Amino acid sequence: MAERIAIVGSGICGMSAALTLAARGHHVTLIERDTAPPEVDADEAFFSWQRNGAAQFRHPHAFLGLLSNLIARNHPELLSELYAAGARRVDFLDMLPAELRGDYRPDKGDDSVWMLMCRRATMEMVMRRLVMAQANVRIVNRARVIAIATQSREGACFATGVRFIKDGAEHALNADVVVDASGRRSPFPKWFANIGLPVAEEKSDAQIVYYTRHYRLKPGRHEPVREDRSDAGDLGYLKFGVFPGESGHFAIILCVPVVEAALKRAVRDPQIFDRICLSLPGLRPWLADDQAEPTTKPFGIGDIHAVWRDYAPNGDPVALNFFAIGDASIRTNPLYGRGCSMGMLHTNLLVDALARSSDPVRRARLFAANTRRELRPMFDASVRQDKRSVGRFKELMRTSKPQRPKSLRQWLSLALEDAVGAAAREHLHVARGALRSFHLLEPPGAFLSRWDVRLTLLRYLLRGRTRNAAKRPRRGPERLEMHRSLDLAPNPPTN
Repeated sequence: MAERIAIVGSGICGMSAALTLAARGHHVTLIERDTAPPEVDADEAFFSWQRNGAAQFRHPHAFLGLLSNLIARNHPELLSELYAAGARRVDFLDMLPAELRGDYRPDKGDDSVWMLMCRRATMEMVMRRLVMAQANVRIVNRARVIAIATQSREGACFATGVRFIKDGAEHALNADVVVDASGRRSPFPKWFANIGLPVAEEKSDAQIVYYTRHYRLKPGRHEPVREDRSDAGDLGYLKFGVFPGESGHFAIILCVPVVEAALKRAVRDPQIFDRICLSLPGLRPWLADDQAEPTTKPFGIGDIHAVWRDYAPNGDPVALNFFAIGDASIRTNPLYGRGCSMGMLHTNLLVDALARSSDPVRRARLFAANTRRELRPMFDASVRQDKRSVGRFKELMRTSKPQRPKSLRQWLSLALEDAVGAAAREHLHVARGALRSFHLLEPPGAFLSRWDVRLTLLRYLLRGRTRNAAKRPRRGPERLEMHRSLDLAPNPPTN
């Protein structure tokens, strides 16, 4: 049966939910705090569309294989429109190291390893126009949701709608289902806590801040050949990466630990930002020799936490007919590029739960169980990556250079990392598994349990870390060398 569904937020999660639910005959109302996209092309929209409600709107995004396949399967019209707006497809073969391309033989599943390259503004603009074309979808722009409406029935809390302010007047929207797609600053946990229904939350600090600067290739210039994939890396004190977009645009990110005070201040300066990029071998070809021109100043984003909000702890829903999706419920470090992919998968899990049952309790439990099964492994993997990065930087702060591993477990972890990196450059089955894991097409690290991968990695472990580490491309200068080159005083070593 058709239901009235209120969705708070019209980011990628909110709009994908609206598209899918509308296609199933539901009546959808999107409440959005920002303005509608301007009637301009994708390039101009990036600079002129004010999306203050989406903190990462102008930061680069990677639309991984999971998201790309969901779009192709569920929204082929969206994919066509994205291509028309300049988005491009990067296939499995394009992602392989140069050493493996010559002997490449296609295998089942390789065609699912692909990604879309475009700016988030382009993705949102195209999605918004498709949503607006749906007869059973209404978008209320420049509206601020101020409360959730609830009723208590038979000892349970039921969501019945929301209240919002638009043009200075308060409005009530009644709904059979309320969906929170309002993102990382969602007010719903506070509102539930105010009525005695606290939402369980796990939070892990990545302890970094990252800065973005956008560029455009100059006329007649082309993207550098990305042979050794050294245009992304982790130096311990600095993470970096380049994100090619559509129509000659690209972005570079520089991530700095929050306690790296001197470097954190310096990276905000446009000239120093570019100097840092030019000191990194993988980024230098993008900016050197008058290759590109900047289109923005460096701008940052902080509060980088992994967050897991559980609206149904132990299977008991906090509220019925209420569902939180994407960053409003689950957030990971955006550095890993998983947010949009996890968000659209989360949206599909919601649509499936609503389709499978009309019973509010069963819907809530089904959605919660599938969320834990599908998304928890991705969340846990992100937290582990964050903790490893924090540990490495703390070690670097103490010693200026990485020390020898202090335990057998630490040695094995580092040795395995080097072995995987080296083997993935020389063996197609290892590269294939690593790419499928990276693109969230299987649980993180699942390929490491396969016997052929294990045998290969055992051989690499036995040949020693020195030989494996030699396969790494040179990423950039050491910490103190970088500080000296920029005339910065590094934080003093800690005990």
